[in-house]
Amino acid sequence: MGGDGATWNRFAQSLIRRGRRVIVPDLRGHGRSGRAADYSFATFADDLEALLDRLRLTRVDLVGHSLGGHTATLVAQRRGDAVRKLVVEEAPLPLRPGDPPPVLGGAPSPRELLHALSSIVRHPRAAWAFDRSMTAPALTQFRTPDPAWWSALASVTADVLLVVGGLTGMVDRERLAAAVAGLPRSRVVAVDSGHSVHRDRFEEFRTAVEPFLDGL
Repeated sequence: MGGDGATWNRFAQSLIRRGRRVIVPDLRGHGRSGRAADYSFATFADDLEALLDRLRLTRVDLVGHSLGGHTATLVAQRRGDAVRKLVVEEAPLPLRPGDPPPVLGGAPSPRELLHALSSIVRHPRAAWAFDRSMTAPALTQFRTPDPAWWSALASVTADVLLVVGGLTGMVDRERLAAAVAGLPRSRVVAVDSGHSVHRDRFEEFRTAVEPFLDGL
């Protein structure tokens, strides 16, 4: 949340030099995309699926960060035949039934505030275009148990790379282990970074992700 496609420019150019076709959409309420009345996670996935259909893309690799990473997992769950490789960078994992509720309720955590402030400093144009009305519903959804997401992990047929940051990241390690156990073809790369690995530790991100996308 709060970023736009421009944060991917450096990585996109690197992939293009390797002969890849790269499409960088802004999620609804971000960057150049319009604001919306509905910011449910399902609608973000609906938009991405509609883009695949509009461009007649039948086989893709998806790379997503944070909310974008979660959106990518939903599409991979829905369209196992279309998603070949899935890279999920620092996407907060949904609560499982029985997980303790967050202490902060609906307020942003210190880690989330740190990331938001750093995003405003580094990408002021994107922060200006961001629809802040999505913040509360997005945090609520991440902090509400989602058993359907967990049960649908087994339907993901893509190879999955989970990129996680360090102590100031937002991925719960216990739920990460559960997600890996539920994904048939997955592995984890940990980088000593904050929430934005591709932004703050670009070379480490690129070195991990490009060979994965190449199939090595």
